[in-house]
Amino acid sequence: MFENLSDRLERSFKLIKGQGKITEVNISETLKEVRRALLDADVSYKIAKNFCDTVKQKAIGQNILIAVKPEQMMVKIVHDELAELMGSEHTEINVKGNPGVVLVAGLNGSGKTTFTGKLALWLKSKRGVKVLVAACDTFRPSAIEQLKTLCGQIQVECYCEDGVKDPIAIAQNAISKARREGYSVVVIDTAGRLAVDEELMNEISALHQAVKPTETLFVVDAMTGQDAVETARAFNDRLDFDGVVLTKMDGDTRGGAALSIRSVVDKPIKFISSGEKMEALDIFYPKRIADRILGMGDVVSLVEKAQEQFDEEQARLLHKKLAKNQYTLDDFYKQIQQIKKMGNIKDLAGMLPGMDKALRDVDIDNSSFKGIEAMILSMTPFERENPDQINGSRRKRIAAGSGTTIVEVNRLLKQFEGTRRVMKNFAGGSNIASMMRKRH
Repeated sequence: MFENLSDRLERSFKLIKGQGKITEVNISETLKEVRRALLDADVSYKIAKNFCDTVKQKAIGQNILIAVKPEQMMVKIVHDELAELMGSEHTEINVKGNPGVVLVAGLNGSGKTTFTGKLALWLKSKRGVKVLVAACDTFRPSAIEQLKTLCGQIQVECYCEDGVKDPIAIAQNAISKARREGYSVVVIDTAGRLAVDEELMNEISALHQAVKPTETLFVVDAMTGQDAVETARAFNDRLDFDGVVLTKMDGDTRGGAALSIRSVVDKPIKFISSGEKMEALDIFYPKRIADRILGMGDVVSLVEKAQEQFDEEQARLLHKKLAKNQYTLDDFYKQIQQIKKMGNIKDLAGMLPGMDKALRDVDIDNSSFKGIEAMILSMTPFERENPDQINGSRRKRIAAGSGTTIVEVNRLLKQFEGTRRVMKNFAGGSNIASMMRKRH
């Protein structure tokens, strides 16, 4: 995400490196490169120009502290303006009501139906509310089946009416069911089209007027760049939606949609979606995205993901086991599973400052754990509890059972013992990344 933009901005800041202060002369070349970087990221010329003009106005004459270099000050100013361009602060989704109603709109192929399922899971797991999903995309029959499948995966009820073609009737009946049966939120998936047309607009407008949603979200494919921005503008003119959802953020996107939509339609980006996993949905935090664009990482999001997966009571028990040197391969295996639930390993590592660029060409994902997992699962419960009792014949059996070699089994046991010693000293940390690095 934003890799090319990050590289171009980093190069532009180097142009002012070594200067004693920021002046109109030495900043002009830097801002010229910043503007080119934004244009290459598919940001419109007008927005890119206004952005650079604002940065220039704030940078010239800036009093530079002795401890702060001019290029560092430029990074700070650009960071703040990027965050401002994207909305500065994140905006909450409004699901208050009896029930709260979220209307999801967008074009076909934007990931609208998948997002509907992801949002239902997010509301269920993060907000702890009872969610009903209404399948109102009667234009594309496969959309109803897709939504039913997704709802089955996340264990959320999907309301649909076979043979009924009126989306308004389906939506109203779903809302009535929600009131009767105590659902807190109804998420409505609507029909899309291949392009913005009058028929689509009339249908969406009529549905919007009939159900009066507490929240209307417009889903756009981030990979379409300025096309996404123009589509958002056309929808907003008729629908006056409350927020934008950017999907496919893990694709070959240049970031223009994320940087432009807020200033074009004056509506916040509320969620970003990446990947096919139903858990792959994140709140859009402008300042954190600005951090990532400028290579500062996103440690806050990383910590939040960790807090969601790591149980406080389990952490306390693990701390006691570490202090008594009772940490076992079973404990290690459980930690691997918790880390995998947090998301893609490479994406997680990219949230650490400087790591996104360092790992860009490194092939690392959750499958990197497979060899370690296979070896641990090939051990008996006794062996996992007592790794020091694994002799030569046992190692040979473990290697055969896991499809690895005795050398790899030896390496795992040696590294695990070293990790256990380190963790006993710190009574808490983990060296899983180190073990993976040595294995590969």
